[in-house]
Amino acid sequence: MAEHEEHTSHSQGFYIAIGIGLLVGTATTVGAAFVNLGPFNPIIALLIATIKATVVVLFFMHVKGASEKLTGAIVVSGFFFLAILLSLSLADYLTRSWR
Repeated sequence: MAEHEEHTSHSQGFYIAIGIGLLVGTATTVGAAFVNLGPFNPIIALLIATIKATVVVLFFMHVKGASEKLTGAIVVSGFFFLAILLSLSLADYLTRSWR
């Protein structure tokens, strides 16, 4: 078996900056909740949540530096099913007024 390569470790300041970015994303989500965007409020909230989840997966779960193909396949399949879930939820939300 091939030996695993060491992941590149980032500095503590890098993780603090990522954490501050996630806090800014959370504040943006809260701020967007107070703005009346009509039917686009849930879309904006889900978009911000997806961006924050992507940052967490890439940096805190060390997927960005992973060299294994299986890791990439699992992450891509997870986001694929997330896209299916979000598109079905959006379709349900947008067609509720058709009744």
